[in-house]
Amino acid sequence: MVLMILQLCIVLGALWVGSRYGSLALGAISGIGLAILVFGFGLKPGTPPTDVIYIIIAAVTCAGIMQASGGMDWLIQMAEKLLRKHPDRITFLAPITTFFLTVLVGTGHVVYTLMPIICDIALKKGIRPERPCGVASIASQVGITCSPIAAAVVAFVSISNANNFDITIPGVLMISIPACLCGLMAAAAASYHRGLDLDKDPEFQKKIADPAQREYIYGSGATTLDKEIPQSAKNAVFIFLGALVVIVFFAIFQNALPSYDTLRAIKGSSPLTINENMSLTADQLVKAKVHMAGMTEWFSKPLAMNIVIQIVMITAAALMIIFCKAAPKKAVSGPVWQSGMVAVVAIYGIAWLADTYFSNYMSEMQAMLADIVKESPWSIAFVFFLVSVLINSQGAVVVAMLPLAYQLGIAGPVLLGVLPSVYGYFFIPNYPSDIATVNFDRSGTTVIGKYLLNHSFMMPGLICVFTSTIVAYILTTIFY
Repeated sequence: MVLMILQLCIVLGALWVGSRYGSLALGAISGIGLAILVFGFGLKPGTPPTDVIYIIIAAVTCAGIMQASGGMDWLIQMAEKLLRKHPDRITFLAPITTFFLTVLVGTGHVVYTLMPIICDIALKKGIRPERPCGVASIASQVGITCSPIAAAVVAFVSISNANNFDITIPGVLMISIPACLCGLMAAAAASYHRGLDLDKDPEFQKKIADPAQREYIYGSGATTLDKEIPQSAKNAVFIFLGALVVIVFFAIFQNALPSYDTLRAIKGSSPLTINENMSLTADQLVKAKVHMAGMTEWFSKPLAMNIVIQIVMITAAALMIIFCKAAPKKAVSGPVWQSGMVAVVAIYGIAWLADTYFSNYMSEMQAMLADIVKESPWSIAFVFFLVSVLINSQGAVVVAMLPLAYQLGIAGPVLLGVLPSVYGYFFIPNYPSDIATVNFDRSGTTVIGKYLLNHSFMMPGLICVFTSTIVAYILTTIFY
């Protein structure tokens, strides 16, 4: 037991140190923890989440190419038109726009261009910018569990199917999207009268009494409306949206996918020496059938959705390069592609480290947590939330913790119901979108806070995640 706790401290220590350095360090420093467990303590290495990593690479490549074509500028421009048309509703409309941008693209890093626009609209309407900015930053991350190409959703589906919970990407979105929208609207409602109005805020009034500060706050305005969007950029968006439609179609109608003959073990037979879901060539199938006569059976297996997503995404990226003047070099230097590759390294290191630890102590954990899981299976939501606070990645939380949850005996519908709880990294305000939002707010009302945890994102974040999780859990009890 002492050794188990010591090794857990090493895992948590690696995650904590990695989160302090941020970016690529989160995955790389997880490698140090992995090396200590494997070489220092002799634990058997776990399995890195290669399927999820491949999907992320394909999805962010496609989204990055769309950004390079100018398609992202068109999406931002349409969002700005909506916000400027209804400036008095900015506290509600801002989180809706950032949420759906993330849903479409699969990453919250696309909203940086929109944040200064939200702040500018609020200032010109006399609304305290902290109100829309705080909840809009939260919404940009909440959308990850509602995107058909986000790592968190794809990983949830893949891991759940492997653990006999037959769920599709549309099945996840039918729960997560309405639940998260309810959470966001609750957070926006709580933010609507948050803090003092600008004309009653003594600190703000003192600040604008200085002509230089007043010019800084009100003098410049951020906008994308003066940018002319070429037709090629719009075509790239249509290709990207078409790819999403194709993915959702195949997720719903998997019978339309090609199928392949594979082998699986007959119940009660001796264990196979091959993976029961492994696709084999014709010669391998013949040999396997001869050597395992009476222990296996033929079955037709449709093409896996993780492969479908990869094929569709890279095909869409290629079409945008050929027909939409998208420069690959520009895509590689863009924030969408770069943030996606950082996520790949983070998930690679974090998930491998977590799987190594948990796979070696699964029986002990099952014994310790059996009563809690039996009485309150929903309490796994607190574990998801706390792990997210440490590792700043919803996809990594799903990949690292969902297999453990299934092995503890928690039912798939329960885990789907608590999926919104994998977002907890707003708790400590060190995530790039939160820091950027503070910097974009020229009024200074969106703040980190003197005591670190009393920041502008805490209240909307807690309300949103709490409400979203409750609503999602209720929906799963109704439909599952």
